[in-house]
Amino acid sequence: MLKKTLLALAFAGLAFTGVAAAAFAQQPGIKRTPLQKVEFPDGYNTITAIAEVPAGGAAGRHTHPGIETGYVLEGELNLLIDGQPEKTLKAGDSYQIPAGVVHDAKAHGDKAMKVLGVYVVDKTKPLASPAP
Repeated sequence: MLKKTLLALAFAGLAFTGVAAAAFAQQPGIKRTPLQKVEFPDGYNTITAIAEVPAGGAAGRHTHPGIETGYVLEGELNLLIDGQPEKTLKAGDSYQIPAGVVHDAKAHGDKAMKVLGVYVVDKTKPLASPAP
C-alpha cells in the first residue's frame, strides 16, 4: 500500500496544497506528481497522483481527511496502517486506507516504489497532516 503510500503515497497529491506539502518537506527524495483534481462529490476533492519513494525511503506517518485507495505500479512497499498488521505489497497490488487513520509506506528491498493514489478528501482541509 502507499503515501506518502502512496501511497501515500501520498503522497503525490500533496502538491495541490502548500500546507500539506510543507508537512512532508522533511521527507527527502520523494517525488510527487499530481495528475488530476476534481471537485466531486459535493464538499470533497478527488485527487489522483503518483508518488515515488527511493529504496530505503518512507512517506512518513500521516493522515488524510478522507479515504485513500491506490495501486502499486513498481517495486515493493511495507504499508503500516495503525491498528492493522503490516502488509508487504508488490507491483499489481492495491490498497485502501480509511479516512483519518495514521499510516506510512516504506520502500521494501533495494528498489524504489511507485504508486498511483486516489484521495477523496474534505476540500476544506489539507490533503495530509503529519502524525506522531
